[in-house]
Amino acid sequence: MKILVLHGPNLNLLGAREPGVYGADSLGEIEGRITRLAAELDVEVEFYQSNSEGALVDRVQAALGHCDGVVINPAAYTHTSIALRDALLATALPFVEVHLSNVHAREPFRRESLLADVALGTVCGFGAASYELGLRGLVAYLSRIH
Repeated sequence: MKILVLHGPNLNLLGAREPGVYGADSLGEIEGRITRLAAELDVEVEFYQSNSEGALVDRVQAALGHCDGVVINPAAYTHTSIALRDALLATALPFVEVHLSNVHAREPFRRESLLADVALGTVCGFGAASYELGLRGLVAYLSRIH
């Protein structure tokens, strides 16, 4: 089983960017935790981060026939990207939306997700562990359907 883990805009700045909101872990540290969990779950993970909406759309499309599912932190594109939503729908790859912060406890515009209603599930508010919880949920789902 192979899972694509996508990180959206500004997540490359984790650890330095608003640690009170997003935590002190760098993106590399988060990916290390995900890699260790993936080994425990006996799945392969592939990581991709971009600040560009088009690059994220291209990477979702490239995952078709190559990956079994996606864990995605769309970051700001959560609230704006119909293109990312359409790419996930077009590939029909099962996906889990994750967020480090509790988006429902933040500004009103962050409470709207263009992906949540087509995702298997959404995990938010647990910092770096949101990714791990999302991966566990996606692997459990994929294990049931395979």
